[in-house]
Amino acid sequence: MPVIIYTGILSMFFQLNLIKQTLVSVLLAASVIFSAQVQAHGGLALAEDLCILTVGPYTMHFTGYQPLTQEEEFCEDIPEIGKTVVALDYINDELRPLTTEVRIIRDTGSEENLDDITVYHLPPKVYPSASIAVEHVFPEKGKFVGLVTVTGGAEDYVSRFPFSVGEGRPTSWVTIILPVVIIVSAGAFFFLRRRQTEVTNAA
Repeated sequence: MPVIIYTGILSMFFQLNLIKQTLVSVLLAASVIFSAQVQAHGGLALAEDLCILTVGPYTMHFTGYQPLTQEEEFCEDIPEIGKTVVALDYINDELRPLTTEVRIIRDTGSEENLDDITVYHLPPKVYPSASIAVEHVFPEKGKFVGLVTVTGGAEDYVSRFPFSVGEGRPTSWVTIILPVVIIVSAGAFFFLRRRQTEVTNAA
């Protein structure tokens, strides 16, 4: 009888370890997906529920919305075509005396002929108010790249962030991974509970 109990406990241990490894693998996969999404959007990323644009050593608060089609703000991809408004607010006061240029280009994989692929251009200008307003109407879906250039300091800095237009709001990786974690955890709980009952009855 003790041999049966020992075997049951040992089996439970290995199965619990397998479940643990599965959960770790799922979480690691989620972190890889999340990291890839962050890298895909270049200098634009969410940080503590704020959309932050990084331009060299400087940062700006990025706020985007579509007044005619969307009530919620967006950070990276633009959900729908049509009128789009983006506000860039300086976080660093050092940016106030510097010159900032904003450009939106079609994502062709090359930036050799910049003027030919430009769909929006805000010429270089000093913004002592620390706020830049960008308004543009996207007539069709597509892939684009935003370029924000800061000049006038010790060095020139350019931030590039690819984005899509008209593909709807992206599905958060949390909404995909979380149900898997819950299902695996629930399955593990009931499985271990049943095994514990079997071992107890065997005793």
